[in-house]
Amino acid sequence: MTKKNGIPVKQKAVESALKLAEARGWQNVSLSDIARDAEIDMAVMHDNFEDRFDVLAALGRMIDRKVLENIASDNHGLPERDKLFDIMMERFDVLNDYRGGLTSILSSFKTDPKQAVISLPHLGRSMSWMLEAAGIETAGIKGAIKVIGLTGIYLKTLRVWCDDESPDMGKTMAALDKNLGQAEEWAGRLAL
Repeated sequence: MTKKNGIPVKQKAVESALKLAEARGWQNVSLSDIARDAEIDMAVMHDNFEDRFDVLAALGRMIDRKVLENIASDNHGLPERDKLFDIMMERFDVLNDYRGGLTSILSSFKTDPKQAVISLPHLGRSMSWMLEAAGIETAGIKGAIKVIGLTGIYLKTLRVWCDDESPDMGKTMAALDKNLGQAEEWAGRLAL
């Protein structure tokens, strides 16, 4: 892993991308802007990122890693739904660290839906990791349905999170609980 001043290049680039997205809007941030802000040579950027979407994929992996590092390992006795709720709330806690840049990026998806479509496979992989961390099987057709379902739950709850700036994220928590409850009903109907 290439490092710049002791920080992994991908992390440094993602942090710069988020800072620039917050300051000027994601639609106005280029790879060269990120490289300049992060003080990374363009050749090194090229070695680490294919395009701006790859920067978003790296951000997703950073978020996944932080969530997986932070989740309690002593939640084995909890029901799967409770574990999943805790994991997803941890994800929203991690997102709060990047709120300004993330809300700018999410807002840009409204005017450039291609970004959202390109991001979906990465988001699906992230949701698969969240399910696996909760001890929920993701293999096969049933697993794929669960991944798709959690992706929908996450996106629906993410809309609430964008407007929920309260310290306890009460609205986000309530939305996630409601969305998981509805999904649980459907899973029961479909014998998932």
